[in-house]
Amino acid sequence: MNIKEETRKMKLASPILAAASLEKRNHALALIRESLLASKEEIFAANHKDLALAEESGIAPAVKKRLKFDEGKLADVEAELTGLIALPDPIDRVTLARELDEGLSLYRVTCPIGVIGVIFEARPDALVQISSLCLKSGNCAILKGGKETTYTNRVLFRLIQKAAIAAGLPENALLQAEQHNEIDELLECHESVDLLIPRGSNAFVQYIMSHTAIPVLGHADGVCHIYVDKDYEEEIAIPAIVDAKVQYPAACNAVETILVHRSIAKDFLPKLARALTDAGVTIRGTKEVNDIIPVDVIPESESFHKEYLSLTLAIKLIGDLDEAISHINTFGSHHTDCIMTKNEAAAKRFMALVDSAGVYQNASTRFADGFRYGFGAEVGISTSKIHARGPVGLEGLISYKYKLFGHGQIVGDYASGKKQFHFKDLK
Repeated sequence: MNIKEETRKMKLASPILAAASLEKRNHALALIRESLLASKEEIFAANHKDLALAEESGIAPAVKKRLKFDEGKLADVEAELTGLIALPDPIDRVTLARELDEGLSLYRVTCPIGVIGVIFEARPDALVQISSLCLKSGNCAILKGGKETTYTNRVLFRLIQKAAIAAGLPENALLQAEQHNEIDELLECHESVDLLIPRGSNAFVQYIMSHTAIPVLGHADGVCHIYVDKDYEEEIAIPAIVDAKVQYPAACNAVETILVHRSIAKDFLPKLARALTDAGVTIRGTKEVNDIIPVDVIPESESFHKEYLSLTLAIKLIGDLDEAISHINTFGSHHTDCIMTKNEAAAKRFMALVDSAGVYQNASTRFADGFRYGFGAEVGISTSKIHARGPVGLEGLISYKYKLFGHGQIVGDYASGKKQFHFKDLK
């Protein structure tokens, strides 16, 4: 496949998709939902093939868990599609209306970004989420999933593309890339691709950023923290920490490091350790932590910027709130971090000073998700500060344009003083 030629076709199709009615785009999502449910046995059979190959290849358990697509995952994507259909149209929303002068009116109106390339991990449900979000937001999408889910992704893409075309959307609205070399070809398509969203390791994301002129949006890793303050509530903190680690340890919003105020450590740590151990979690910690509970001691030379993506976490003792904030800003990934406290002043300071896309009080970090935020789903989570931050749903896939309506006005009249602007916001 010639990626450059295919992306040129997508660039031409993107205005047509952007102009498609909300009814047509929602109809495509409804047909996708119906098609996935009707073809579930074919999808499961392809996924079993991927799982068997992963087993033969000795794929890491965290990766194997992500690539599984079963009844549970199908139910999840069905719910996400239903929620996405119910969301209002993100296109053609007026965010500014201003009269510059009599008969000269300016409007800022939302519009799709255009052609978006998403390179994502071995997670078949991600292919459904990304393609459906792009279609709802009027964006053409190039989809490159992990090779470990080749067979599942191939079936899912065929069903999704067929449903989108049946709904009347452009034939070139979606493209699936399968070969690794096609990534490098995609990076050269700056004339036809408007945005790249890479999901994966820090090294991979950095590679993408340094080898393309296309704008890149995304996050490298998820080193999420929970800080247990001296004014914590045990019945809130322990279940939330267990959930943040155990509910889905392979996710980027799973907690990786627990910071505990030194003054509560002797009372709190044994209770936390018991709950984590009962849930199958391996605890790593500093020598100071090991003096209170038995842990796998972390060497002093080892960085705390570590993403486990498994039932393992690290614990460190902290002297005060500001030390916790400093640790998170130094060793975190600016993804999602939480404070466990009933002290509102401490929570307010934590949320103001922790430089992360998500800052929480008394809640599991696993809530950092587009579906759980009511976005329908997400194409990924961004830790950058420009354009989109946090879970990237429909709004993160939208840009805007300015529309000016006049009656023959010319700039020369205003430059000479013959006419003057009177700037008046319109309701």
